[in-house]
Amino acid sequence: MGKKLYIGNLGYEVTQQDLEGLFAQAGTCESVAVIMDRATGQSRGFGFVEMSSSAEAQKAIQQFNGHDFKGRALKVNEAMERNNNRGGNDRGASWNRRY
Repeated sequence: MGKKLYIGNLGYEVTQQDLEGLFAQAGTCESVAVIMDRATGQSRGFGFVEMSSSAEAQKAIQQFNGHDFKGRALKVNEAMERNNNRGGNDRGASWNRRY
């Protein structure tokens, strides 16, 4: 099973193909996504790369964290599990309930 990596501090001009080309140097990329703003269609400055193995993910972190890519120092680390709880509390979907 692969490991998903968070890639931060991307330049707004960086494409998914750019990111895949870079991370392919560390191993096989299972998936690549540059996160785009829905309203403007512009990159939000971060993305995700899923490597095919944990060893390749660790190699990519060591190789590219702090690496200058198109004039910006990348932040690369393991992606955190997405939390869909928008209220910031532990009440689940009841965050918007009025009392």
